[in-house]
Amino acid sequence: MTTTTTTTTAAKTIYIARPIEPTALAQLRDTDDAGRACVPYADEEGGAPLRCCLRLSGPGEQVALVSYAPLRRWAAGTRAGPGAYDEQGPVFIHAQECDGPQAADGYPFARVGALRTVRRYNADGRIVGGRLVEIPDDPTTGFDAAFAEAFEEPDVALVHVRAVEYGCFHFEVRRP
Repeated sequence: MTTTTTTTTAAKTIYIARPIEPTALAQLRDTDDAGRACVPYADEEGGAPLRCCLRLSGPGEQVALVSYAPLRRWAAGTRAGPGAYDEQGPVFIHAQECDGPQAADGYPFARVGALRTVRRYNADGRIVGGRLVEIPDDPTTGFDAAFAEAFEEPDVALVHVRAVEYGCFHFEVRRP
């Protein structure tokens, strides 16, 4: 199980990338957020960005590509109403329960030069801003700056990081 809290040190705020929650994963492994049955397959080459454990799949691992609505699931737990901002899209997960994220430095799926969007949401589940991040040589600095900027705004409750190329949800960070 991963730590899902954000802490502040004397010098720096630490932002935690959150995977898809275990309860949601169990549901997605049955029926995804578009109502389709989960169809596992062997990822022969590996390299799929797994949102259950925030790492890339290895060759031959059993994975599934499912439709996931992160804001809808967050809103259900907070009683927010995201309305039209309730997006769903493809994410890779392990086909069976896994150990979740392991302790790691930095942020997952941070390939130098890749473009990510950091979308800001308020407590009502509405987009209140965003930022495009091109992953620099030190990916932590790019994300840390975007998260710090986002959470300077008092109405930002959480942010979603998405790939620009495909629009896929990568991970969530909540207010420290």
